[in-house]
Amino acid sequence: MLKLKYTNDSIECGTDEAGRGCLAGPVTAAAIILPDDFNSTLLNDSKQLSEKNRKLLKPLLEDCAIAYSVTHVGIKEIDTINILNASIAAMQRSIEKLNPQPEHIAVDGNRFKPFRNIPHTCIIKGDGKFLNIAAASILAKTSRDEFMEKIHEEFPMYNWKKNKGYPTKEHREAIKKYGITKYHRTSFKLLPDQLTLDLQ
Repeated sequence: MLKLKYTNDSIECGTDEAGRGCLAGPVTAAAIILPDDFNSTLLNDSKQLSEKNRKLLKPLLEDCAIAYSVTHVGIKEIDTINILNASIAAMQRSIEKLNPQPEHIAVDGNRFKPFRNIPHTCIIKGDGKFLNIAAASILAKTSRDEFMEKIHEEFPMYNWKKNKGYPTKEHREAIKKYGITKYHRTSFKLLPDQLTLDLQ
């Protein structure tokens, strides 16, 4: 059973991101404050849940949250400030939109930057330990998946509807065949042999 949150007394938000390891599309983060009486046996780290269950949970979480917010950070910004900074920026912008503002931030992972003097705790694999981080992971993942399904219509040859921009064999083959789009992260190593030098 996941615990509700990291602290006992304060108004705490959970935050998480999705799409950090993708070759295309935004990095998306969510922040959410759940009520103290919130309970769910289904809720878990979004990576452990089927797409069907994530889609089922999304409206339930949105309905019962005290506050929630989702933010996409786009390709240009990712390529300019790097993926780690873009992920943190997406989380911070989501937190910024919460009303009420949290008194504590529970962050999935091991990297974050101080935000508005609000204390934060980084929790490795936090989305498998705390319901508020798991809830943020669901909102981030489902929102990003929707975004990727939408841009799939524009460039169906990359099959983003299925791979969501992750570096699958099929996605890399399509990059090899068709080149890159405005949604690809040019700062990423898009093909395995992209950076090898022929020294002979």
